[in-house]
Amino acid sequence: MPCRAREAVAGSRTMDIARVFLVTHPKGLVLRDASPLLDEGDLLALGLDAASARRVGELGGATSWVCSLARDALPPPYSAIGLRALHAMVGAEVFGCAMRAVQLAGFVDTHRFCGRCATPTVPVEGERALRCPACELTSYPRISPVVIGLVRRGDRALLARSPRFPMPFYSTLAGFVEIGETLEEALAREVREEVGIEIGAIRYFGSQPWPYPHQLMIGFMAEWTSGEVRVDGVEIADAQWFRADELPMVPAPMSIARQLIDAWAREAR
Repeated sequence: MPCRAREAVAGSRTMDIARVFLVTHPKGLVLRDASPLLDEGDLLALGLDAASARRVGELGGATSWVCSLARDALPPPYSAIGLRALHAMVGAEVFGCAMRAVQLAGFVDTHRFCGRCATPTVPVEGERALRCPACELTSYPRISPVVIGLVRRGDRALLARSPRFPMPFYSTLAGFVEIGETLEEALAREVREEVGIEIGAIRYFGSQPWPYPHQLMIGFMAEWTSGEVRVDGVEIADAQWFRADELPMVPAPMSIARQLIDAWAREAR
């Protein structure tokens, strides 16, 4: 008898099955009864075939799989939700599975054809990869490293606001790692380019997968060494030094940016 998982999601049904399915949607993931964990009956109701699902991993003793739904319209009782909103509804294990599912589905969708010769790709047995049967080019899911750092100067930390933020909150500085850079070099360059200061004493803090769409956030603490803040006016609209007891609106707790800020604030108070 196959192993069975029992996964209860707050405000949703309880499932007791050997396989669970997540279905990606143009708006994020499909829900039924406030849960992203579906079964084969749900796939049939959505017009999907379980044979097309890709294995995501393990979830509470069950195997998790992902399918993609291209259309916007959903029949009742199904609805769609973005990953950020889903985070507040489910536990860490389910959210981690959802992140992997969304990234895997995105990888499959953007690598249906070989980037070298345009031949349709096929799955690689035993690997999370797609291979061209003609020229044998193998592709793996894309992961884009992003450095993110909290810069300290005495009892203050530097927080910045981007004109692209949907709300007027302040966060830590971040940017993509470029070819040939170390993580520390990338952070120093991003800080220099965005706010015009130099930093040192760069120390690793932690990391976080960030599937928007395929980033890996690598967090650091750093110390100001020289220069005065001059925002670039493109990536950064405003940047200021804040004490722990005068923080502005900051990112949600789910983000490593908030974890950096909270860790510094606890130490500073």
